[in-house]
Amino acid sequence: MKTRNNRLLSISAAMAVVALTACGAASTPQPTAAPTSASSATAEPARPSNPGGPGAAVNLTGDATKGAQIFVDNCKKCHGDAGKGGINNPGSTDGTIPPLNPIDDTLVSKDPKVYATNLDLFLEHGSTPAGSSPKEKMPAFGDEKKLQPQQIADVIAYVMSLNK
Repeated sequence: MKTRNNRLLSISAAMAVVALTACGAASTPQPTAAPTSASSATAEPARPSNPGGPGAAVNLTGDATKGAQIFVDNCKKCHGDAGKGGINNPGSTDGTIPPLNPIDDTLVSKDPKVYATNLDLFLEHGSTPAGSSPKEKMPAFGDEKKLQPQQIADVIAYVMSLNK
């Protein structure tokens, strides 16, 4: 009889633990962040559709003044004056090419190296926007050797300067 009572007690205790755990009573409360708008601190950074890691440009010091001219020559057509956007891209999900000024919050970082890397991935490898058949695609300036690493670093510096 004593063995049966111990067994029932053990089963009852196990069931209580399962029930409490399922209700959350047995777990330690975890702190949660206050709700905020999407930002680099709370959301995963946007990534290009094309694979690849950072290029040599992230280890170079960019010149925003030189980057401004490279931007005009290579990027303005799609991203608009000073990266303000407003350029149509039929076939993409939202129908436009993303502005760079202001830039997607998830790309911005207080760490300049992280910020530069986030931008570099798009410049190096290009990207195809979401959608059924976007007319415009981001060229892979690095992979296709359309820009040299220093030029990419200069464009990164320029785009970062637009978003201070």
